Amino acid sequence: MLIGDVARRSGVSARMLRHYDSLGLVRPTGRTGAGYREYSGEDIRRIFHIESLRSLGLSLRDVGRALDDPGFTPAALVDDLIRQTHERIARETELLTRLRRIGAAEPADWEDVLQIVALLQALGSESAGKRQRAALSSVKEAPVPVEALVEAALSEADPNVAGALRWALAQSGADGLALLAEGLGSPAAEVRKRAVQAIAEIPEADATALLRDALRNSDLTVRRYAALALGARGVADAVPTLIDMIVEEANDADAADALSTLASDPAVADRIASRLVDRLAHGATGSSARQRLTQALADIPGNTASRALADLSEDEDRAVALTATYVLTLRDA
Repeated sequence: MLIGDVARRSGVSARMLRHYDSLGLVRPTGRTGAGYREYSGEDIRRIFHIESLRSLGLSLRDVGRALDDPGFTPAALVDDLIRQTHERIARETELLTRLRRIGAAEPADWEDVLQIVALLQALGSESAGKRQRAALSSVKEAPVPVEALVEAALSEADPNVAGALRWALAQSGADGLALLAEGLGSPAAEVRKRAVQAIAEIPEADATALLRDALRNSDLTVRRYAALALGARGVADAVPTLIDMIVEEANDADAADALSTLASDPAVADRIASRLVDRLAHGATGSSARQRLTQALADIPGNTASRALADLSEDEDRAVALTATYVLTLRDA
Protein backbone atom coordinates (compact mmCIF):
# COMPACT_ATOMS: atom_id res chain seq x y z
CA MET A 1 0.00 0.00 0.00
CA LEU A 2 1.40 3.39 -1.00
CA ILE A 3 1.87 6.23 1.46
CA GLY A 4 -1.17 8.18 0.21
CA ASP A 5 -3.44 5.19 0.72
CA VAL A 6 -1.99 4.56 4.19
CA ALA A 7 -2.56 8.21 5.14
CA ARG A 8 -6.20 8.08 4.05
CA ARG A 9 -6.95 4.83 5.85
CA SER A 10 -5.00 5.46 9.05
CA GLY A 11 -5.73 9.16 9.51
CA VAL A 12 -1.98 9.82 9.87
CA SER A 13 -0.75 12.45 7.45
CA ALA A 14 1.80 11.57 4.80
CA ARG A 15 4.11 14.14 6.34
CA MET A 16 3.93 12.42 9.73
CA LEU A 17 4.49 9.01 8.08
CA ARG A 18 7.67 10.37 6.51
CA HIS A 19 8.67 11.69 9.95
CA TYR A 20 8.12 8.23 11.45
CA ASP A 21 10.30 6.82 8.68
CA SER A 22 13.09 9.31 9.40
CA LEU A 23 13.00 8.38 13.10
CA GLY A 24 13.01 4.67 12.35
CA LEU A 25 9.63 4.11 13.94
CA VAL A 26 7.94 2.73 10.83
CA ARG A 27 10.02 1.98 7.79
CA PRO A 28 8.11 0.69 4.79
CA THR A 29 9.17 -2.86 4.05
CA GLY A 30 9.11 -2.32 0.30
CA ARG A 31 9.50 0.08 -2.59
CA THR A 32 7.67 0.16 -5.87
CA GLY A 33 9.50 0.00 -9.19
CA ALA A 34 9.27 3.78 -9.26
CA GLY A 35 10.86 4.04 -5.80
CA TYR A 36 7.72 4.93 -3.84
CA ARG A 37 7.29 3.71 -0.25
CA GLU A 38 5.15 0.60 -0.01
CA TYR A 39 3.69 -0.42 3.35
CA SER A 40 2.87 -3.99 4.32
CA GLY A 41 0.04 -5.11 6.57
CA GLU A 42 2.53 -5.42 9.42
CA ASP A 43 3.73 -1.84 8.85
CA ILE A 44 0.15 -0.58 9.07
CA ARG A 45 -0.45 -2.48 12.32
CA ARG A 46 2.68 -0.84 13.73
CA ILE A 47 1.34 2.61 12.72
CA PHE A 48 -1.87 1.94 14.65
CA HIS A 49 0.17 0.78 17.67
CA ILE A 50 2.18 4.01 17.54
CA GLU A 51 -0.96 6.14 17.41
CA SER A 52 -2.50 4.23 20.32
CA LEU A 53 0.55 4.81 22.51
CA ARG A 54 0.76 8.47 21.47
CA SER A 55 -2.87 8.92 22.56
CA LEU A 56 -1.73 8.06 26.10
CA GLY A 57 0.72 10.94 26.05
CA LEU A 58 3.91 8.98 25.31
CA SER A 59 6.63 10.78 23.43
CA LEU A 60 7.80 9.28 20.12
CA ARG A 61 11.01 8.24 21.82
CA ASP A 62 9.08 6.30 24.49
CA VAL A 63 6.83 4.81 21.81
CA GLY A 64 9.92 3.46 20.02
CA ARG A 65 11.25 1.95 23.23
CA ALA A 66 7.90 0.38 24.06
CA LEU A 67 7.65 -1.28 20.64
CA ASP A 68 11.27 -2.35 20.13
CA ASP A 69 12.71 -3.07 23.59
CA PRO A 70 11.61 -6.55 24.81
CA GLY A 71 12.67 -5.64 28.35
CA PHE A 72 10.70 -2.40 28.46
CA THR A 73 8.21 -2.34 31.37
CA PRO A 74 5.36 0.16 31.13
CA ALA A 75 4.46 0.46 34.83
CA ALA A 76 6.89 3.26 35.78
CA LEU A 77 6.18 5.19 32.59
CA VAL A 78 2.41 4.93 33.04
CA ASP A 79 2.72 6.10 36.65
CA ASP A 80 4.72 9.10 35.47
CA LEU A 81 2.11 9.86 32.81
CA ILE A 82 -0.62 9.73 35.47
CA ARG A 83 1.32 12.21 37.62
CA GLN A 84 1.87 14.57 34.69
CA THR A 85 -1.80 14.38 33.75
CA HIS A 86 -2.91 15.22 37.29
CA GLU A 87 -0.56 18.21 37.31
CA ARG A 88 -1.83 19.40 33.93
CA ILE A 89 -5.47 19.05 35.04
CA ALA A 90 -4.72 21.01 38.21
CA ARG A 91 -3.10 23.82 36.20
CA GLU A 92 -5.98 23.93 33.74
CA THR A 93 -8.57 23.86 36.55
CA GLU A 94 -6.81 26.71 38.31
CA LEU A 95 -6.78 28.72 35.08
CA LEU A 96 -10.46 27.97 34.45
CA THR A 97 -11.38 29.06 37.98
CA ARG A 98 -9.44 32.30 37.60
CA LEU A 99 -11.08 33.06 34.25
CA ARG A 100 -14.54 32.40 35.67
CA ARG A 101 -13.86 34.71 38.58
CA ILE A 102 -12.67 37.47 36.30
CA GLY A 103 -15.77 36.99 34.17
CA ALA A 104 -18.03 37.10 37.24
CA ALA A 105 -16.55 40.48 38.17
CA GLU A 106 -17.79 41.86 34.83
CA PRO A 107 -14.73 43.98 34.07
CA ALA A 108 -15.40 47.04 31.94
CA ASP A 109 -11.97 47.17 30.33
CA TRP A 110 -8.52 45.61 30.42
CA GLU A 111 -7.50 47.88 33.29
CA ASP A 112 -10.22 46.27 35.40
CA VAL A 113 -9.03 42.81 34.33
CA LEU A 114 -5.46 43.56 35.36
CA GLN A 115 -6.59 44.95 38.72
CA ILE A 116 -8.74 41.90 39.46
CA VAL A 117 -5.90 39.56 38.48
CA ALA A 118 -3.54 41.47 40.79
CA LEU A 119 -5.94 41.15 43.72
CA LEU A 120 -6.54 37.45 43.07
CA GLN A 121 -2.79 36.86 42.99
CA ALA A 122 -2.36 38.87 46.20
CA LEU A 123 -5.02 36.76 47.95
CA GLY A 124 -2.89 33.71 47.17
CA SER A 125 0.40 35.36 48.18
CA GLU A 126 2.72 33.81 50.75
CA SER A 127 2.89 37.21 52.48
CA ALA A 128 0.21 37.66 55.15
CA GLY A 129 0.48 41.44 54.72
CA LYS A 130 -0.27 41.22 51.00
CA ARG A 131 -3.23 38.92 51.62
CA GLN A 132 -4.63 41.29 54.23
CA ARG A 133 -4.25 44.34 51.98
CA ALA A 134 -5.93 42.45 49.13
CA ALA A 135 -8.87 41.55 51.38
CA LEU A 136 -9.31 45.14 52.50
CA SER A 137 -8.93 46.44 48.93
CA SER A 138 -11.39 43.95 47.48
CA VAL A 139 -14.38 46.02 48.57
CA LYS A 140 -13.41 49.45 47.23
CA GLU A 141 -10.68 49.08 44.62
CA ALA A 142 -11.93 46.16 42.52
CA PRO A 143 -14.92 43.82 42.74
CA VAL A 144 -13.25 40.53 43.65
CA PRO A 145 -15.75 37.67 43.11
CA VAL A 146 -17.27 36.43 46.36
CA GLU A 147 -16.18 32.85 45.52
CA ALA A 148 -12.54 33.94 45.77
CA LEU A 149 -13.16 35.66 49.12
CA VAL A 150 -14.93 32.61 50.54
CA GLU A 151 -12.18 30.26 49.37
CA ALA A 152 -9.55 32.54 50.92
CA ALA A 153 -11.51 32.90 54.19
CA LEU A 154 -11.98 29.15 54.60
CA SER A 155 -8.27 28.45 54.08
CA GLU A 156 -6.74 31.41 55.94
CA ALA A 157 -4.80 30.56 59.12
CA ASP A 158 -3.47 34.04 59.98
CA PRO A 159 -5.96 35.67 62.41
CA ASN A 160 -5.43 39.21 61.11
CA VAL A 161 -5.91 38.21 57.48
CA ALA A 162 -8.89 36.04 58.43
CA GLY A 163 -10.51 39.01 60.15
CA ALA A 164 -10.02 41.18 57.06
CA LEU A 165 -11.53 38.48 54.84
CA ARG A 166 -14.56 38.08 57.11
CA TRP A 167 -15.06 41.86 57.01
CA ALA A 168 -14.89 41.84 53.22
CA LEU A 169 -17.43 39.02 53.07
CA ALA A 170 -19.74 40.90 55.43
CA GLN A 171 -19.70 43.83 53.01
CA SER A 172 -20.90 41.56 50.22
CA GLY A 173 -24.10 40.77 52.13
CA ALA A 174 -25.69 37.38 51.60
CA ASP A 175 -23.83 36.59 48.36
CA GLY A 176 -21.33 34.23 49.97
CA LEU A 177 -23.68 32.44 52.36
CA ALA A 178 -24.35 29.42 50.15
CA LEU A 179 -20.63 28.69 49.83
CA LEU A 180 -20.05 29.30 53.55
CA ALA A 181 -22.89 26.89 54.32
CA GLU A 182 -21.00 24.24 52.35
CA GLY A 183 -17.99 25.01 54.54
CA LEU A 184 -20.03 24.05 57.62
CA GLY A 185 -20.18 20.53 56.22
CA SER A 186 -16.48 20.27 55.43
CA PRO A 187 -14.60 17.21 56.73
CA ALA A 188 -11.91 19.59 58.04
CA ALA A 189 -12.62 20.99 61.53
CA GLU A 190 -10.70 24.22 60.86
CA VAL A 191 -12.74 24.91 57.73
CA ARG A 192 -16.00 24.39 59.66
CA LYS A 193 -14.80 26.80 62.34
CA ARG A 194 -13.82 29.47 59.80
CA ALA A 195 -17.14 29.07 58.02
CA VAL A 196 -19.25 29.69 61.14
CA GLN A 197 -17.05 32.61 62.15
CA ALA A 198 -17.57 34.21 58.74
CA ILE A 199 -21.33 33.63 58.83
CA ALA A 200 -21.47 35.17 62.31
CA GLU A 201 -20.23 38.49 60.94
CA ILE A 202 -22.85 38.73 58.18
CA PRO A 203 -25.87 40.63 59.53
CA GLU A 204 -28.38 39.28 57.00
CA ALA A 205 -31.49 37.34 58.04
CA ASP A 206 -30.29 34.41 55.92
CA ALA A 207 -27.11 34.31 58.00
CA THR A 208 -29.20 34.12 61.19
CA ALA A 209 -31.11 31.19 59.72
CA LEU A 210 -27.84 29.41 58.95
CA LEU A 211 -26.64 30.01 62.51
CA ARG A 212 -29.88 28.52 63.87
CA ASP A 213 -29.23 25.41 61.77
CA ALA A 214 -25.63 25.37 63.03
CA LEU A 215 -26.91 24.86 66.60
CA ARG A 216 -27.63 21.28 65.47
CA ASN A 217 -24.24 20.79 63.81
CA SER A 218 -22.31 17.69 64.88
CA ASP A 219 -19.24 19.87 65.52
CA LEU A 220 -19.30 21.24 69.09
CA THR A 221 -17.10 24.20 68.13
CA VAL A 222 -19.53 25.20 65.38
CA ARG A 223 -22.46 25.00 67.81
CA ARG A 224 -20.68 27.22 70.32
CA TYR A 225 -19.72 29.92 67.82
CA ALA A 226 -23.26 29.87 66.46
CA ALA A 227 -24.73 30.23 69.94
CA LEU A 228 -22.56 33.25 70.77
CA ALA A 229 -23.53 34.96 67.51
CA LEU A 230 -27.24 34.18 67.99
CA GLY A 231 -27.15 35.44 71.56
CA ALA A 232 -25.84 38.77 70.32
CA ARG A 233 -28.72 38.83 67.81
CA GLY A 234 -31.33 38.18 70.47
CA VAL A 235 -32.21 34.65 69.35
CA ALA A 236 -33.32 32.66 72.40
CA ASP A 237 -32.70 29.31 70.69
CA ALA A 238 -29.06 29.72 71.74
CA VAL A 239 -29.79 29.61 75.49
CA PRO A 240 -29.23 25.85 76.11
CA THR A 241 -25.87 25.87 74.29
CA LEU A 242 -24.76 29.04 76.10
CA ILE A 243 -25.55 27.48 79.48
CA ASP A 244 -23.64 24.33 78.48
CA MET A 245 -20.67 26.55 77.66
CA ILE A 246 -20.77 28.07 81.14
CA VAL A 247 -20.88 24.64 82.75
CA GLU A 248 -18.03 23.34 80.58
CA GLU A 249 -15.96 26.55 81.02
CA ALA A 250 -15.78 27.09 77.26
CA ASN A 251 -15.75 30.83 76.56
CA ASP A 252 -17.95 31.00 79.66
CA ALA A 253 -17.55 34.77 80.12
CA ASP A 254 -18.70 35.42 76.54
CA ALA A 255 -21.56 32.96 77.00
CA ALA A 256 -22.67 34.75 80.18
CA ASP A 257 -22.56 38.09 78.33
CA ALA A 258 -24.72 36.63 75.56
CA LEU A 259 -27.25 35.39 78.14
CA SER A 260 -27.30 38.88 79.67
CA THR A 261 -28.08 40.35 76.24
CA LEU A 262 -30.91 37.89 75.73
CA ALA A 263 -32.26 38.63 79.23
CA SER A 264 -33.17 42.16 78.18
CA ASP A 265 -36.48 40.55 77.19
CA PRO A 266 -38.28 39.86 80.53
CA ALA A 267 -39.95 36.70 79.22
CA VAL A 268 -36.63 35.31 78.05
CA ALA A 269 -34.96 36.41 81.30
CA ASP A 270 -37.27 34.17 83.35
CA ARG A 271 -36.62 31.23 81.02
CA ILE A 272 -32.86 31.75 81.32
CA ALA A 273 -33.04 31.99 85.11
CA SER A 274 -35.13 28.82 85.30
CA ARG A 275 -32.67 26.91 83.13
CA LEU A 276 -29.73 28.13 85.21
CA VAL A 277 -31.48 27.04 88.40
CA ASP A 278 -32.25 23.66 86.88
CA ARG A 279 -28.61 23.11 85.95
CA LEU A 280 -27.53 24.15 89.44
CA ALA A 281 -29.86 21.58 90.94
CA HIS A 282 -29.31 18.68 88.56
CA GLY A 283 -26.89 19.25 85.73
CA ALA A 284 -23.70 20.68 87.21
CA THR A 285 -21.91 18.49 89.72
CA GLY A 286 -18.63 20.33 90.13
CA SER A 287 -18.25 23.21 92.56
CA SER A 288 -16.52 25.47 90.03
CA ALA A 289 -19.28 24.90 87.47
CA ARG A 290 -21.94 25.78 90.10
CA GLN A 291 -20.03 28.97 90.92
CA ARG A 292 -19.98 29.99 87.25
CA LEU A 293 -23.72 29.36 86.95
CA THR A 294 -24.32 31.44 90.08
CA GLN A 295 -22.22 34.27 88.64
CA ALA A 296 -24.23 34.06 85.41
CA LEU A 297 -27.42 34.67 87.41
CA ALA A 298 -26.01 38.05 88.47
CA ASP A 299 -26.79 39.61 85.08
CA ILE A 300 -30.24 38.09 84.70
CA PRO A 301 -32.95 40.49 85.88
CA GLY A 302 -36.25 39.45 87.44
CA ASN A 303 -37.69 37.76 90.48
CA THR A 304 -36.83 34.24 89.36
CA ALA A 305 -33.11 35.03 89.38
CA SER A 306 -33.36 36.95 92.68
CA ARG A 307 -35.15 34.09 94.42
CA ALA A 308 -32.60 31.62 93.10
CA LEU A 309 -29.73 33.74 94.38
CA ALA A 310 -31.38 34.05 97.78
CA ASP A 311 -31.64 30.26 98.00
CA LEU A 312 -28.05 29.85 96.81
CA SER A 313 -26.79 32.23 99.50
CA GLU A 314 -27.57 29.40 101.94
CA ASP A 315 -26.12 26.67 99.74
CA GLU A 316 -24.11 23.98 101.50
CA ASP A 317 -21.25 24.67 99.11
CA ARG A 318 -19.61 27.63 100.86
CA ALA A 319 -18.03 29.00 97.66
CA VAL A 320 -21.41 29.01 95.93
CA ALA A 321 -23.09 30.59 98.97
CA LEU A 322 -20.49 33.36 99.17
CA THR A 323 -20.79 34.03 95.43
CA ALA A 324 -24.58 34.26 95.65
CA THR A 325 -24.40 36.55 98.69
CA TYR A 326 -21.95 38.86 96.92
CA VAL A 327 -24.12 38.93 93.80
CA LEU A 328 -27.22 39.77 95.86
CA THR A 329 -25.33 42.61 97.47
CA LEU A 330 -24.47 44.00 94.06
CA ARG A 331 -28.09 43.65 92.85
CA ASP A 332 -29.38 45.46 95.92
CA ALA A 333 -26.88 48.24 95.40
